[in-house]
Amino acid sequence: MTNSIAYLGSLLEEAPRFLFFTGKGGVGKTSTASAVAVALADRSRSVLLVSTDPASNLDEVLGVELSSVPRAVPGVDGLEAFNIDPNQAASDYRERVVSPYRGLLPASAIASIEEQLSGSCTVEIAAFDEFVALLADSVANGRYDHIVFDTAPTGHTLRLLSLPEAWSEFINTNSLGVSCVGPLSGLANQLRHYRSAVSTLKDPNKTVVVLVARPEDLSLAEMTRTSGELVALGIGNQRVVINGVLAADDLSDPLAAALTSKGRHALSSVPTELAEFPLDTIPLFAQSPIGVQALRSMLADGSPNGSISPVVVGSIPSTMTLASLVAGLASSTHGLIMAMGKGGVGKTTVASAIAVELARLGHRVDLTTTDPAAHLDSVLGTEGRDDVGLLRLSRIDPEQATTSYVADVLHQSGDGLTDSALAVLKEDLRSPCTMEVAVFREFARTVASAQDHFVVVDTAPTGHTLLLLDSARSYHRDIARQDPAVPLEVDMVLDRLRDPEFSSVVLVTVAESTPVHEAAQLQVDLRRAGIKPKAWIVNQSLAVAQVTDPILVARAANEIRYLREISSLCAGELVLLPMVSEPLTGSLGLAQLLDPEQAKREPN
Repeated sequence: MTNSIAYLGSLLEEAPRFLFFTGKGGVGKTSTASAVAVALADRSRSVLLVSTDPASNLDEVLGVELSSVPRAVPGVDGLEAFNIDPNQAASDYRERVVSPYRGLLPASAIASIEEQLSGSCTVEIAAFDEFVALLADSVANGRYDHIVFDTAPTGHTLRLLSLPEAWSEFINTNSLGVSCVGPLSGLANQLRHYRSAVSTLKDPNKTVVVLVARPEDLSLAEMTRTSGELVALGIGNQRVVINGVLAADDLSDPLAAALTSKGRHALSSVPTELAEFPLDTIPLFAQSPIGVQALRSMLADGSPNGSISPVVVGSIPSTMTLASLVAGLASSTHGLIMAMGKGGVGKTTVASAIAVELARLGHRVDLTTTDPAAHLDSVLGTEGRDDVGLLRLSRIDPEQATTSYVADVLHQSGDGLTDSALAVLKEDLRSPCTMEVAVFREFARTVASAQDHFVVVDTAPTGHTLLLLDSARSYHRDIARQDPAVPLEVDMVLDRLRDPEFSSVVLVTVAESTPVHEAAQLQVDLRRAGIKPKAWIVNQSLAVAQVTDPILVARAANEIRYLREISSLCAGELVLLPMVSEPLTGSLGLAQLLDPEQAKREPN
């Protein structure tokens, strides 16, 4: 069959063999990639759709149970799909790396290497291994006209793989022989395949990278950063898709009117760095695009939502207010409160609201952030800070912390290395893991100060960082990759983070598939580190906002399944915060999060 295409039509006409869809969690990468794959198959192309996302919901979107081998998608002739399980791939990769050392090193050293290889860098390279194997498979290359990837390799992975000429020399001259993705000797065996893969990604006749974002300034800023990093690597064949644009006909719903205006503003102020690329928009749908027919409707001509049947928002799980949660936290006189979660879910706003309320209750509070994109001043405003004199703002600058840390490591480990070997070491030090460890050193100093007041942290270290630094206590000194010395405050802070009387973790998410599943994985990581979250905070929920716009009401009803899933996952408290059209700022604005009824009456 052939669809009449209204959205992404030019991409479908000019689609190269390989298409990568990337963007922050929750922007709609999977649904967009799936819709394109279905549309290409409907044009009589043979298509393979692959997900490399650890929190993949490709099965749910396509309506078929997938595995690690391609499976035909019912109802779409010519389309097959499968999931590359990054966690399983990473497990297999770790075993390949570690197995030569079993029996040669102590069990504690083996455990340390395994934990060091449990982070995001290892997952990236393991998934990339699978991708390379797919590119190298001559049978697959001859079988499919298009291979569509949901979640492309990150810039860090590609930078690392762009240094193959230096690896062999680095392996011979570096006594450690280890990078953020494991012993480099393991990578050396894949040099030829990696070179071919990177070359393919850079070839505009073979590959296009589709950057997906929401019609929001923060999402577009993140897209701009990603685009620039790819261009710097020679990957310039890019396209921009802004997903979830609301264009309400009836503006009597204040929230719908505000979101419509917000979307128009975002589209009219796309950063100049992105303006050179083809840009497409996809409307906000009343229902999540689940199933083949819904995916076809994403790109089909005509009204995207058709006639919306009236829906009733289901029952909401039992929750508590943010004010009640903070009152419980305030029963102590001091301690650490960490707001954790993926980017774009509203951690800065939630952390600021908690800090302002603690100060209003008479407690001295330090509010700090490790997020380079977070702007505490803009959230609190001058009014918010002056009105609550007990509140002090600070910032752990990731760039400064990393610069200091890298300088220390290069001073200790870089002397005597050749230029090419030093280039690999520097790239290793550019990995996300390095920044995590560097920021954690500064974070540990901040935590150490929370003995007589509250410290509220926006964007705390990840569960992987906690485990990595915990295992560093027992690192064999000949194995430690970067900095074998664990500062005293770091050694102490791990025990403090595990102490529920001292530390409280709140997981912030939104009621959508990817953010919820990523928060669930973060909870698993934290529990591995011996930390139990105190509460889940679901931000920007339509289910508890008073909306009348048919599209928003339908989406509110769709949230219920995820709220129930969160309720079953959450061992602590559950807080729901209603969606508002603009970020709440100042102490008066943030107070609306503590009083949901006021927020409903004043959606801004």
